[in-house]
Amino acid sequence: MKNYILCCCCCFFFISVKAQWEPVGNKIITKWAESINPEYVHQEYPRPRLLRNEWKNLNGLWNYEITKFGVNKPNFNKNKILVPFPIESSLSGVQKNVGKENELWYHSTFIIPKLWKGRNIILHFGGVDWKSEIWINDVFVGSHQGGYDPFSFDITSYLNNKKNQKLVVKVWDPTDEGFQPRGKQTINPHGIWYTAVTGIWQTVWMEPVNSNYIKTVNIVSNVDESNISIKLMSSEALEKDYFEVIIKDGNTIVSSVKSPVEFNLDVLINNAKLWSPESPFLYDMEINLVSNGKIVDSIKSYFAMRKISTRKDENGIFRLQLNNEDYFQFGTLDQGWWPDGLYTAPSDDALKYDIIKTKELGFNMIRKHVKVEPARWYYHADKVGMLVWQDMPNGENFRFPKWQRDKFFDGDEFIPSSESEDNFRSEWKKIIDFLYSNPSVVCWVPFNEAWGQFKTVEISEWTKIYDPSRLVNSASGGNYYKTGDITDVHNYPGPKMLFFDNERVNVLGEYGGIGLAIDGHLWQPDKNWRYIKFKNSIEATDQYVSLANQLYKKIESGFSAAIYT
Repeated sequence: MKNYILCCCCCFFFISVKAQWEPVGNKIITKWAESINPEYVHQEYPRPRLLRNEWKNLNGLWNYEITKFGVNKPNFNKNKILVPFPIESSLSGVQKNVGKENELWYHSTFIIPKLWKGRNIILHFGGVDWKSEIWINDVFVGSHQGGYDPFSFDITSYLNNKKNQKLVVKVWDPTDEGFQPRGKQTINPHGIWYTAVTGIWQTVWMEPVNSNYIKTVNIVSNVDESNISIKLMSSEALEKDYFEVIIKDGNTIVSSVKSPVEFNLDVLINNAKLWSPESPFLYDMEINLVSNGKIVDSIKSYFAMRKISTRKDENGIFRLQLNNEDYFQFGTLDQGWWPDGLYTAPSDDALKYDIIKTKELGFNMIRKHVKVEPARWYYHADKVGMLVWQDMPNGENFRFPKWQRDKFFDGDEFIPSSESEDNFRSEWKKIIDFLYSNPSVVCWVPFNEAWGQFKTVEISEWTKIYDPSRLVNSASGGNYYKTGDITDVHNYPGPKMLFFDNERVNVLGEYGGIGLAIDGHLWQPDKNWRYIKFKNSIEATDQYVSLANQLYKKIESGFSAAIYT
């Protein structure tokens, strides 16, 4: 009887919460949206590469208000938003535009578990677009600028003795009326430019740590030397502290070593199993931080033995290599937009599904186009076995002064404001830091089609020096300079080598764009954008095969990768 009463209470609670939220708008939604529980949304651990057992998810229904820019903190009434879906999305339950004249405010409360007493509490944000400010119990904690990198605050000193702790977040995002990186967001969606995304769009969560804890785990594999280099950092570098690193292949311990804090550690991996899309093997890793003879922090991580490089073949053509073998990379232009969640997938299963389906369709690579995904997306790419080319989301408003696609650029580069340039460099570095140890990520793409492109050689060379373990595709689609590892041409609809660079790998960074309108699957039923369109699947498939055959013939003459739109 008690169990029955409990079940009824739980059902009543779920129904009452559900009544406060439902998807809004009349656009198409995905199958995952139908099973969303607002009290249990995106509940998976958000940071698989640095995993602790204790944590608390703060996603769910929060209060929100939209105020004019510069107005003091508002009174929060009964307006509800489902975090972590952006306010412009259907799944937020709101679907409102904000704009640069306004600011978006969030309010929520949380409870610190009793077992966490005496520990430091770290508050994490997976992603907030674009400029955010945070208060705990009406005391300002800090701010963050950047829409694509995770950030956190130690909020221990801001907590009080009350049961409920108050969290307030303010966000300002000028979208395409500002200089900041934003990808394809616009206040006026049309064609290939999409709905704006404002505010929290990834999981908000917290975890308890001791005063001394593991902050950073960076891993780079060296296939040629059969070892990995590990950079570990703790919050307090005490002289007698050390790290214990245990590497496992399943239940078998491959290596167990100790390292002083703030020390780069090289670990030999005997008979290493190499990672590739065909065999995405991951080694498990356990790391303990030992202080005064006691384990004060323990995390789990993983890594892969994987090498990405280039070589000149017998015909003098530079080729891409994976693990010292020639490897043609065939990918999709993945823009990461969802009809119901916009930047935010409706569920973790949806994130994973996209990668699996891409692989089932015959691709071994994804170009993540002018967007950065949550950490779990890259975790799934690591697990499933998918190469990733990572774009820097573009900012600025135009191409300047021209877009030159058939030769090296001979004009003047765009000159951004110092504020814009400093912000670009800062956000690019944070994105690289964020993804530094994911084996799936094999190529950095700082610029796309001259969108806000500036100081190309300098930015490319900095990127290569900062992360020499990956390739740099300086400007996908141009403007082209003699820098980086790759020269990347775009041509629609069919493959075409607009010019050949004998000093770099040549790739077809975008082609295709075949459109087949299917009733019930269209954002705008009256107009379906595409480069070329067909009326049935047979015609569309025939065209796809024709383009693929054209591409195949161009591999011998120089292409080492291609990305289908």
